[in-house]
Amino acid sequence: MWTEDKIVQYLKENLKESRFKHSISVMDTAIKLADIYGEDIEKAKIAGLVHDCAKYLQRERMLSVAREYGYDITKVCFKNSSLLHGVAGAYVAKNIIGIEDEDILNSIAYHTTGRRNMSMLEKIIFIADYIEPLRDFPGVDVVREMAFKDIDKSLIMAFDRTIKYVIEKGQLLHNDTVEARNYMICEKYVEEI
Repeated sequence: MWTEDKIVQYLKENLKESRFKHSISVMDTAIKLADIYGEDIEKAKIAGLVHDCAKYLQRERMLSVAREYGYDITKVCFKNSSLLHGVAGAYVAKNIIGIEDEDILNSIAYHTTGRRNMSMLEKIIFIADYIEPLRDFPGVDVVREMAFKDIDKSLIMAFDRTIKYVIEKGQLLHNDTVEARNYMICEKYVEEI
């Protein structure tokens, strides 16, 4: 069974100091969002803390772990293996740290790409990772403010900005991100369509 001390020790041994600080900041942000949106605060705390636990795995190990976890490795993931650190993180969380809660594991797995029909915990971890106070990029303040008012709108804003950024960099879009955005728009604004 996992304990917070065990998780912190693992993270300190496997993350750079700046990434560890980011993980603490995501955890704190996730706790605040969980309180606002009626989500289990302990689950948000653990998912926020652990979300980047596989960030620095070697590319081949990340690919291997993702395959072992049963994740379909698309050409997009193969060309940009950093997209797999969430899935690899879910594997590490389950098999090394000992977390068994499926919602926590899914929140870790999809914190980078999102996916269609996200649970509230998945939404919280995705947006907490995007807006935590150490993040500083153009437009983050607008998304950060919206996250504490309407998490769905903030997610759409984050997806839009991420997709635009990826396109501007000439990189490949992950299908989960596109599907997550489209699903959110269809579900959120179905009455208007």
